[in-house]
Amino acid sequence: MGDTYAKFRVAAVQAAPVFLDREKTTEKACRLIRAAGKEGARVIGFPEAFIPGFPHWFDYRIARECKPLIKELFKSGVEIPSPATDALCEAARDAKATVVMGLNERDPGTLGTLYNTQLFIGPDGRILGKHRKLVPTWTERLVHTGGDASTLKSFASEVGPVGGLICGENTNSFYRLALLLQGERIHVASWPAFPGRERQDAIEIRTRYYAFEGKCFVISSTGVFSEEMKDLLCPTPEQRKKIVGTGAFSSIISPTGEYLAGPDTGGEKILYAEADPELIIDEKISHDLTGHYNRFDLFTLVIDDRPLRRTPVFKETEGKGTEEPLPARTKPLESPAKPEEEPDFSSAKPLKRRG
Repeated sequence: MGDTYAKFRVAAVQAAPVFLDREKTTEKACRLIRAAGKEGARVIGFPEAFIPGFPHWFDYRIARECKPLIKELFKSGVEIPSPATDALCEAARDAKATVVMGLNERDPGTLGTLYNTQLFIGPDGRILGKHRKLVPTWTERLVHTGGDASTLKSFASEVGPVGGLICGENTNSFYRLALLLQGERIHVASWPAFPGRERQDAIEIRTRYYAFEGKCFVISSTGVFSEEMKDLLCPTPEQRKKIVGTGAFSSIISPTGEYLAGPDTGGEKILYAEADPELIIDEKISHDLTGHYNRFDLFTLVIDDRPLRRTPVFKETEGKGTEEPLPARTKPLESPAKPEEEPDFSSAKPLKRRG
């Protein structure tokens, strides 16, 4: 008779934060997690930087005017672990679901650096890991620093490996392949609201292609630009004119690239869809880019996934504090092989990790 692959339900949360308020946004996130769990969702995706909100202000004000807002964002940043993540873990356990939460992360005990992060929580309430956006996009660079490949991973779940990327990262071929080669079966694409766009072609192109290329299910979750956010960030008529909608465009996409739910451009809601793993088999019979439809004897992907140390190392030497240089994270560039010394790729594997 062979193996059977049970269908399961997934959810994309489309919602606005309680802007710049960590505690209230965390409470709201927990309510949404429990609500999706009651509807049977086994994987729940949230928007980018949901706790306590995305730094939209650069679309409406010059950078020098935004410093007070950045300060408030930092003060409501989320440390991992912390009371905020404890509450999220409890909600995930109550929902019996894997949760992928977008948040502004800060290193514990620091007062100056934020990351754009997806937090992965298992159905037992345990933190599985996190993904930090590798390269902040455009004005995000005034707020967030970049992560490293130690967080470019998929995580085991009861319904298969779950991974995620943030906003424009879903365009990057290296990032996509790194996750797909880890067996990613459910992908969470997290986005902010885009209230200045009448069309969301960029999201549609990225998410549908991700599903079609990887033969996986994509949960695409976007934020909503709330009236509260409009009042705070767009007080003038000129600024209000830049807003053309809610900024939402959430969906759930099948391995064929077709929509199972959405795309939805309305207000706050949770989108649901049934995922049938046998669709993955159907699609991979033709094009399995992480299997028979690739040439790993010709191509390989090398990833340096050692964590990047961001603080200097000091050691005491004869009673004086001296800074010890940081070790190089990658080997220096080597000279190309001579024509008679052709490189040997016979032992190359689909995915290599340094470290």
